[in-house]
Amino acid sequence: MSLLSDSAAPGSSIATRMARALLDIVYPPLCFLCREPLADPHSLCAACWKKMAFIDGCCCTQCGLPFDLDPVGSDPDKETRCAGCLAKPPAYDRARSAVRYDEASRDGILALKRADRLEMVPAFTRWLERSGGELLDGSDLIVPVPLHPWRLWWRRYNQAAVLAQALARASGKPVDPLALARIKRTPSQGEMPSAKARRRNMRGAFKVPPSHGEVVKGRGVLLVDDVMTTGATLDACARALKRAGASRVCVLTLARVVRPRTDAI
Repeated sequence: MSLLSDSAAPGSSIATRMARALLDIVYPPLCFLCREPLADPHSLCAACWKKMAFIDGCCCTQCGLPFDLDPVGSDPDKETRCAGCLAKPPAYDRARSAVRYDEASRDGILALKRADRLEMVPAFTRWLERSGGELLDGSDLIVPVPLHPWRLWWRRYNQAAVLAQALARASGKPVDPLALARIKRTPSQGEMPSAKARRRNMRGAFKVPPSHGEVVKGRGVLLVDDVMTTGATLDACARALKRAGASRVCVLTLARVVRPRTDAI
């Protein structure tokens, strides 16, 4: 993991640039997925970059589900919502994700989550800024999706909190990792057989501690997580934040599973 920034700033000292050059000799920059040599640290090689399915273009204005459009067809209106959000709107106001959760992105995200690969954080932070810049600008506070204390003890760190804190440093926005607490120890969402089961599993799982109520009240919150699957966890978090008085809750995730919310239709 590089101890220096991705690139030397225009006014940086000669000593800083020399230190960066020496560090690159000792620890050559590598693609954080395939480990191919690179010119710059915290990046992907051209081959891995081409495999990433970044979410661009038209998407549901609320949940961020990308619309698969006919290239010769007309684009939907910017305020168009998907069928799932029309049938059963989520508690959060808007959501955006950087990439599709697929074979290309999965290994890197799981490596951050389970294998202490924190050197990926600078690149992932840039992806979050790129996809969620508008949401970030309109928010007053960044809050990560919390882990239950027992799971946090087992994993040793919360990848959502790591991303939220990096995003806060990059944007200058305040972050509060303790503004939301997970008070119910639930089975893993991956073990749930359906989206409805995931929603039931998350019921009553989160709350804003009384000591942080004033931090959230009346503020626009940007909720950060690594992956959105059905959105059940993020929906439960948004409900807890709004019960505590948050004026607006938006969601920003590194990746999302791309499939329609058929459970709400």
